[in-house]
Amino acid sequence: MRQLYAFIASLLLCSSAWAANPQVIFETNRGNFVVELYPDKAPKTVANFMQYVNSGFYKNTLFHRVISRFMIQGGGFTTAMVEKDTKAPIVNEANNGLLNEPGTLAMARTSDPNSATSQFFINLENNQFLNHQGDYPDMMGYCVFGRVLKGMDVVREIASTPTGVVGPYSDVPKSPIVIEEIKINKEAL
Repeated sequence: MRQLYAFIASLLLCSSAWAANPQVIFETNRGNFVVELYPDKAPKTVANFMQYVNSGFYKNTLFHRVISRFMIQGGGFTTAMVEKDTKAPIVNEANNGLLNEPGTLAMARTSDPNSATSQFFINLENNQFLNHQGDYPDMMGYCVFGRVLKGMDVVREIASTPTGVVGPYSDVPKSPIVIEEIKINKEAL
């Protein structure tokens, strides 16, 4: 009988550990929001993002690109609009079945499909043209790896910020939107 209880207890511990996806809290000067991550769909992307989170890389970075009715982008520039040094790029996992829908978190990249490092964006609309459509470089898409669970009102407020040009960069908020920190949501563990 004791073995049966031990077996049931181990099943309960395992199932609770697997029940919830990891969550992170974005603390910004405009308010906070919570994002759930999908390591089962984008394991390399989530691992990369969490390395940046755990190292404190995102502390005092900006949402440096805001395009109303499209997306808000951050994770690569200091509050002085200086681009931060990053780790090596990761492989694109956009062919994971997740779509660039409102509230989803995806990796930003250059025209090279495998160039994502630290920068990410949150979709404000159903951006189907960003989805994986094939294995050719211009069809690879942008990897979705999470979704806003709480605080989409904060994301929408950020999206409504007036923008302008700063040096070579366009769509920069006129009033800085600071990511004070991204941290693990320990309440979800």
